[in-house]
Amino acid sequence: MELKLALGEWSGRFDMEKAVCNHGFFMMSPNLWIPSTNSLRRPLRLSDSSRSVPVTISHPLHHPFLLIQVHHSPISSADEAVILEQVGRMLRISKKDERDVMEFQEMHSSARENGLGRIFRSPSFFEDAVKSILLCNCSWKRSLNMARALCLLQPKIALDGNARSKRKRSKCSDDIGNFPSWKELLAWSWVDEKYLIKQCNVGYRAARILQLATMFAQGDLREDHIAKLEQSSDPTSFETLYQKLLKIKGFGPFVCSNILMCVGFYQRIPSDSETIRHLKQVHGKQNCSKVTIGKDVEEIYGKYNPFQCLAYWVELIEEYESKFGKLSKLEAANYHLITATSYLGTRE
Repeated sequence: MELKLALGEWSGRFDMEKAVCNHGFFMMSPNLWIPSTNSLRRPLRLSDSSRSVPVTISHPLHHPFLLIQVHHSPISSADEAVILEQVGRMLRISKKDERDVMEFQEMHSSARENGLGRIFRSPSFFEDAVKSILLCNCSWKRSLNMARALCLLQPKIALDGNARSKRKRSKCSDDIGNFPSWKELLAWSWVDEKYLIKQCNVGYRAARILQLATMFAQGDLREDHIAKLEQSSDPTSFETLYQKLLKIKGFGPFVCSNILMCVGFYQRIPSDSETIRHLKQVHGKQNCSKVTIGKDVEEIYGKYNPFQCLAYWVELIEEYESKFGKLSKLEAANYHLITATSYLGTRE
């Protein structure tokens, strides 16, 4: 079956390729970008949150809507609403997001000329947060492999019994599922730190992932509160979330800033060693270091307040596409070849 998500008054400015292929998250499982059709395929949750269905998202040329092909039927009206909500979150289809894009493009001529300003994200905050952890202290190839391993694990721990039974009957050990939810990770006593390390090779990140899941289970983090925050422009609320995340062991400034960027707060730039390299090579900041990075990014990007992070990201996209070609044209089998890019993989 097919669903349509109206783009509204900004349909003429929406570019599917640029809305997706601007952040390493689009390369991480279970996302699959299809260059030949400019479409995105992945599983999305249904309204009961325990079941998932594969969908393909595209933007028909000159049409004021996104087309979502649901490769499963039938689904309920509640399921349809939840699918549209997830697609809207990934591609930032909301009045708040559109206002941010327009205000940023008024400040940044290159972003305006190239139609940039949306940063791709996941269907859920939890997936964004876990993937932010997977970016740290490792190669980009390993980040991709860890995300894939978690998606291979998901059918084994699905709360939907039919999904688990199907996995057991399958002769293929390489069936990609959805990205695990926090409920799935906590539902089984055998899914502990050691198990995640063995099955997904996530190393020390296993404890951080399970701690994050526990915060949701205990109500310290709530999906409905985060959804409201994503439509807010109150910097105090974002700062509260930032400080709460910093209390999680292993969640340093880069991880927390990256998560806030996904939520829609762009004043904190996720800075790391690659940021230092970028400022040295692109902006001539030869003395930039971990000590001076805060001052340096403010000097360069402060004029774009409250969209400093968007300005930084536009530069990264332009720099790396000049080196590797258009990200949207890369085949998935070659994603791992792209290295030394902070928006694809980084070190805290």
